[in-house]
Amino acid sequence: MTIKPLQDRVVIKMTEAEETTASGIILAGSAKEKPQVAEVVAIGPGKADVEMNVKAGDKVLVSKYSGTDVKVDGQEYTILKMEDILAVVE
Repeated sequence: MTIKPLQDRVVIKMTEAEETTASGIILAGSAKEKPQVAEVVAIGPGKADVEMNVKAGDKVLVSKYSGTDVKVDGQEYTILKMEDILAVVE
């Protein structure tokens, strides 16, 4: 099954959260922050007043608690509006 977003929605797959800090401390599951970098999986066609500035495969930085989490065929995705994407990571 595939997900095809509507209007100005974007489907992303979050990257894995860091398991250790910069100093080497291993974090427990509850201490990990929700990742903010994700890969774009699919984009909707857009709306008249919203330009879709990303494409599938782009790495993006998203708002911390934005979007709706869904699970399709065992994979977890997030569906969010284009305005919740803050930047493209290069």
